[in-house]
Amino acid sequence: MKGLISTSVAIMAGLIVLVGYFFQIPILSDIRNLILDWAVTLAAIMVFIGVLNLLSINNSRIQTKQKGGFYSLILVISLLITLILGLLFKPGHPVMNFIFYSVQLPVERSLMALLAVTLLLASIHLLRRQPNLFSVIFLVTTLLILLGTAPLPFGVLPFFSDILRPFVAQVLAAAGARGILLGIALATLTTGLRVLFGVDRPYGGQ
Repeated sequence: MKGLISTSVAIMAGLIVLVGYFFQIPILSDIRNLILDWAVTLAAIMVFIGVLNLLSINNSRIQTKQKGGFYSLILVISLLITLILGLLFKPGHPVMNFIFYSVQLPVERSLMALLAVTLLLASIHLLRRQPNLFSVIFLVTTLLILLGTAPLPFGVLPFFSDILRPFVAQVLAAAGARGILLGIALATLTTGLRVLFGVDRPYGGQ
């Protein structure tokens, strides 16, 4: 009975939101907006609970002096400072912009640089273990992107930087990314339809 009620509520909410997008009926639009507001509020609460859980886990590591407790301390201090400043100032405040451009952005760039080197090493190891066509394509693509993007001591390679890298990044990679996004969209649509028709019952049903 519990699973039937939860499934019925999920189906009803999904149908109201879906019908409200296709038919401009004032009552349905109001109910749809209300349900979406509830969803946004619940998502914000889930994020807040996740932050509290993160603080709790790292605080326990600091108190028990586990391995990596120093990094947990840095994480907790950084999170609290950012949270307090974010509550005191607006997101577009110069203080928040300074934190973003001085801390967040350099860290992201460093991680992207490490990711590029890691991909190159992974492609080499993959070619050693499984020497096939896909391994060669992966390694060659990684090298082409690095040669066309990275600053070289002897200057920029004209062909790699002007023609080959834009073609790989803007044509081949964009086509692959669009294919992945289309697959995600179709999978999401299929999952939503299965929930709407009661085939899948993730809310306490079987």
